[in-house]
Amino acid sequence: MKKILITGGAGFIGSHVVRRFVNSYPNYEIVNLDKLTYAGNLANLTDIEHKPNYKFVKEDITDADAINQLFRNENFDAVIHLAAESHVDRSITDPTAFVMTNVIGTVNLLNAAREYWKGSYDQKRFYHVSTDEVYGALGEEGMFTETTAYDPHSPYSASKASSDHFVRAYHDTYGMDCVISNCSNNYGSHHFPEKLIPLAINNIKNNKPVPVYGKGENVRDWLWVEDHARAIDVIFHHAKTGDTYNIGGHNEWKNIDLINLLCNIMDQKLGREAGESAKLITYVTDRAGHDLRYAIDSTKLQKELDWVPSLQFEEGLAKTVDWYLQNEEWLNNVTSGNYQSYYEQQYSNK
Repeated sequence: MKKILITGGAGFIGSHVVRRFVNSYPNYEIVNLDKLTYAGNLANLTDIEHKPNYKFVKEDITDADAINQLFRNENFDAVIHLAAESHVDRSITDPTAFVMTNVIGTVNLLNAAREYWKGSYDQKRFYHVSTDEVYGALGEEGMFTETTAYDPHSPYSASKASSDHFVRAYHDTYGMDCVISNCSNNYGSHHFPEKLIPLAINNIKNNKPVPVYGKGENVRDWLWVEDHARAIDVIFHHAKTGDTYNIGGHNEWKNIDLINLLCNIMDQKLGREAGESAKLITYVTDRAGHDLRYAIDSTKLQKELDWVPSLQFEEGLAKTVDWYLQNEEWLNNVTSGNYQSYYEQQYSNK
C-alpha cells in the first residue's frame, strides 16, 4: 500500500486529482490536506468522503511544525503538491500571501519530506504541480517547452517560479525524487467562480455584466480539468526522477472568442434568443502586467508517457456549462460564502 499526501485537495484541480486517485487506486491511502480557504470546498468531494482509503486533514502548509508532525504521524510514501494561491488579481493586491503559501509552504513540505525520507529517497516521490505562467508571455508565434527560460510577470507566477526552483534544488542537492509539471489554464466542474469561465457562466445565468479585460485579445491554452488529473496520474507513476512535463490542450482561444462561444452555449441551454447573453459583455480596464499569450507544447508528455487530451473544447465547455446549471446549490453556496462560516465553526479548535 502507498500512502500519498495530496495538498490542496479540496480546491478545483486538487479535488479532481483526489477523486481520481481514491477511485482508481483502492489500495492507496489518500490523505487530503487543505487549509479550506475561500477556494477550498469539501463539497467538491462529497462523493468520495466516506471511502475507506480517503482521509481529510485541515492544515496550513505555512505551519512548519504542523507539517512535520503530520509527516511523523502518517509516514507518507509520496506527496502530490497542488496547494497554492493561484488568482493573479489577488496576487497583485496581496503579494505576500502568495510568497507565504507558494514559496514558504512548498519549502516546508520539502523539508518535512527530506527529514522523514532520509535514506529511502529512491522509494519516495515529491510531485510539484505548477503553471505555464512561470514562462512569461509569448508573441503571436511559438509555444512553451520544458526548456523555455522562466520569465514570470506577476507576483503569482513569480511565487510559482520560485517554488519550482526550490523543488529542483532539493532534487539536485539532496537527491530527492522530485518531478514537476507545468499546466495551461484548466476548466471544468467545481471551479471557484472568480475565474473567467465559471464567473461568466454565473453572471450570464443571473443577467449580470460579464467583465472582459482590455479588448479581450489575450490568448490562453485551455485544458479540461479531468484531462489534467489524468496527466498527473500518468506523470506521478511513470516520470523519471528530476523530470519536468508540460501539460496543455493545444487549444488556444482569445478571451473574447471564448466568451462569445460561452454566450452562444448559454443562450441554447437557457432557451434565450441567439445573441442575448452576448449583450452582457462589458470591457473593463486591463489587468496590470497582463500577459498576452500562453501556449503549451505537451509533445514530450504525449510521446514519452502516451497522454493526449480527451475532449474537444466545445464539447468540454458544454459539459462544464451543464454541470454549473445542474448544481445551482453548490454555486449559490460558494458565492454566498456560507461554507466558510461552517468551516470556521467546525474546525475552530483544530
